Amino acid sequence: MIEKTLVLIKPDGVSRNLIGKIISRFEDTGLKIIGMKMIQADDEIAKRHYPLDEEWAKNVFEKTKKGYEAQGKELEYKNYLELGRELQSWLCDFLKECPVVAVVFEGPHAIELVRKITGVTEPRQALPGTIRGDFSSIESYTLANDKKRVVRNLIHASDSRETAEKEISIWFKPEELHNYQKEIEKYF
Repeated sequence: MIEKTLVLIKPDGVSRNLIGKIISRFEDTGLKIIGMKMIQADDEIAKRHYPLDEEWAKNVFEKTKKGYEAQGKELEYKNYLELGRELQSWLCDFLKECPVVAVVFEGPHAIELVRKITGVTEPRQALPGTIRGDFSSIESYTLANDKKRVVRNLIHASDSRETAEKEISIWFKPEELHNYQKEIEKYF
C-alpha cells in the first residue's frame, strides 16, 4: 500500500516561483518527501524521461487528429511517428529550458493522491483546487498546438507504479532516497 512516486516541477513552475506552493500541496496531505533536488536536465535525461514510445505516439496522433477535425482543420503530420518525434523534441526542449525540481513522495496511495492534486494534463480542463487548475488554467492543447509547442502545465506526476519506478531511477540514485519515520506514519 505504501507507494513512491515522482513529481517534477517543470521549468514553468520553477520560473514562476511556484516550487514552495506546489510542494506544500503534497505535504499537506501527509505524503513524505524522501528525495528532492534541483537539476538542469540535459539531452540524455530528457530523452530518458520522454522516450519515443510507439503506443504513446499512436494515441497522441489519434487524439490530436480528432481535435483538429473537430475544429475543421487538417493535421499536418502524416503519421504517428512524425508527430511523436516532433512532440518528443518539444517536450525535451521544454524540460531543458531551466532547472526542474525533482521530488520523490512516499505514502499510502501516493500515486493516486499526487495525480488528483496535480489535476488533468490540460490545465484548461483541470478543476479549481488542483495545481494545474489554480496556477495554469488558461493553458490549453489548442493554444500549444497553434504555437507549435508543448502544453506548459507546471508539473509532471508518475501515472503508475511501473512508471514511477522507471522515472525515479532516471532522476535519483538509490542513495539519494531517504528512509525516516514521520509522526503520522504510526497510523499506517
